[in-house]
This record gives sequence, C-alpha cells and structure tokens, in this order.
Amino acid sequence: MSDFSVHAVLSNDDIMCDILLRLPPETIFKLILVSKRLLQVICGSYFRHAYLTKWKPSFHLVGFFICNTLYLGRRRDSARRPHSEAALPLLSTSGEGDDLEAFGALKRLGYYIDSSNGVLLCGRHPKAYYVWDPDTRKSHQLPRPRVHSEELCMAFITEECPFEGISYKVIRAKCQCRLDETKTVCIETYSSKTTTWSFSILSCQHPLSLSPWTFGRVINGVVHWYAAGGNIAIYDTNDEEKRIELVKLPSSFNYDEQALGETSDGHLQYGCSTKSGMEIWVLEKERFGLSEPVYQWNIIYKLSFKLMWRRNPTLATRFSTRTKETQLLAFIHRNSDSVFIRSDSHIFTYNSGTQTVEEVQYQGRASSFVWDFCKVVPYFRRVWPRSSLCESRNHI
Repeated sequence: MSDFSVHAVLSNDDIMCDILLRLPPETIFKLILVSKRLLQVICGSYFRHAYLTKWKPSFHLVGFFICNTLYLGRRRDSARRPHSEAALPLLSTSGEGDDLEAFGALKRLGYYIDSSNGVLLCGRHPKAYYVWDPDTRKSHQLPRPRVHSEELCMAFITEECPFEGISYKVIRAKCQCRLDETKTVCIETYSSKTTTWSFSILSCQHPLSLSPWTFGRVINGVVHWYAAGGNIAIYDTNDEEKRIELVKLPSSFNYDEQALGETSDGHLQYGCSTKSGMEIWVLEKERFGLSEPVYQWNIIYKLSFKLMWRRNPTLATRFSTRTKETQLLAFIHRNSDSVFIRSDSHIFTYNSGTQTVEEVQYQGRASSFVWDFCKVVPYFRRVWPRSSLCESRNHI
C-alpha cells in the first residue's frame, strides 16, 4: 500500500471506527494518547455507542450517596432538613468522588433519586427533577409533571444513541394505599426525545400496591419495583400492552435489609439479610410456547455472618465485629459474585467465590447521619475516555 492510501484510510471515520471496534478495551484506552485524531474518534458518541454495543462496558465505584428517607415526599408538618446537612451527601471512594463532592452544581440539584450508567437523577418531589451528565457536568431541568402524587416510585433509564449521545426516560409511578389495592398502576413518563410527560395506566392480573420511596432496579428497559405483600412488580417499558406483572419474593425468613441488583449476564438478583446471615437469589424467566412467561427464583448462596467473619479473622479483630451487627448494604454493579455489606459505619465487599471480605475506604460524613433513617446507595460510573473536543457531541 502507498503512503497516500494509508492516509486515506486513516482519515476516513467509517474505516477508522471499523478498525478500532476490533480492539479490546485495554488497547482502546491506550490509543487516546497517540493523537488528537484518535482521541476525538474514540470519545465521539457514534463510536462509543457502537463499541459499547459490541463489548461489555466496565464500571468503577465513585462513592456512596446518602439518601435520608425522612425528607422524601416531605409534607409541611414533617421533618425538615437542617441547613448544616447537605442535601446530596457523598461518601467518596475515589479522587473522582472527591471532585464530585466539591463540585458546586450538585448542591443545587436537590436529593439523590436514582442513577443509570453514571448519569444522575436528582430533585425535590413531587415538582422539580434534574438530570446531570458527569461527562459534560451539565444539568437539565425537566418540565413540571402534570399529575400530582403524594407517594411515588421512580425509575430512570438511559441509553446510548449514535450521534445524539445519551437519551433517557424518567418514570413516576403512583403508589396506592396498601389497604386499597387495585389492579392498575398510574405512571407518568418523561422522554428526552419528546421533551414531554406522557400519562399511562398499567394493568395487572392481581391486585397490587407499590411500596413508596423504595429503590427499584432497571435491567434492559425492564423496571422492578417493590410491592406490598412481599412482591416484586415488573414493568417492561418496551411492551406496548402496558402490563405490569407481580412476582413473589423468595425470602424464607423475616428480613431486616433487602436489595435488588443485576447479575453479570443481565438477570435480576435479590438479597436479604438478618442479624445472622443473608441469602442471594436470581430471578430467571422461562417461556413455554405461546404461554405467558414463568418466573423462577433460584438461590445462589446462603451466608452465615458468623462464619464469614471467622474465615476473615484479621478484619473481624480489627473492627470488633462480634459486638456490631452486620447487614447487607447493596449489590455491586453487574456483578454476580460480590456484594456490599456493612458493620457499624464501616463498609466492606464480600466475594462469594473467594469467601473473602475487604474494607471499602471512603471519605465523608460517617458520623453525621443515622444509618437507620438513610439508604446508602453505591454510585458507579461507566469507564470511558472523555475529551473537551467531544463535548459538543456528548450532551443531554
């Protein structure tokens, strides 16, 4: 090949993208240092969308957001947040988390509601909602919802779009009183593509009542919410029939803590714990012919906290775990083997494969909040190169 033909190939975006799509992530991240040309191609929305579609994306832990349930759906006669307490506190576990905590714009976004692929949904129920993009560090305020609801369940969905960057949906589901269960759920959905709220009614074969102000889980556009009576409500946003299904949770004991997560192969996982131990389950869906899908819970493992600490004596002695209660905290993003647990104000990771416990180092207000009234939620960001050259392409 002549020098001219090589130059022509490398200057063609389509050919360059096709070549780069064949390289593994560790090689891609090194190429951004070669030239501005490669940096701009790799950081562009089109290539990022194509690459993440082909290759499994990786995520890293930025920190833990603290969500005080006393202020959710706050009425005039309920508890008010003191000015000395931050609305969006973060227990940072990284340098990026330190920068994020010091970033002034987050202080104006209200409370943490949810996150998806690193994009944050914040706001003050039930009127003001903001979407914040960590790549551009720009926020977008959603128009005011049309329907007023005293108690809500939320869901946040993002997806990569070629050329357009990130698009998203915000779902507000009305929670009925548990004593007045119905077979319908009213939802309001905001789409960044239409920039408007739309109202829908989801139908269910059985009476249900969503649990207000609980954290659900979205997997491939399917929303999983907690419901009364120890159930999970499942809503597929891609289903044009607007149905919601009810699946009984598998817990075999009266739990103290529970969490929802996503396995590495895209299934819903459920964990629950008591003072003595925890159980981890996976929900699998099977379809027989043209019949309705059948959901089946399969247990992954049971764990005794006492045995866990006995196998990790160094940490058990260092943190005096015999006198402190151990609890399940949350799942690690798209991880089938590890979970976050806590003992007192200390956070750890437990790996079921190696049966080892490791401490998670964090900076933050460990002594300024009461764990009993707060939900501590891990915040993960997708690992991807960023560049100011592409800010005009990657926007919300």
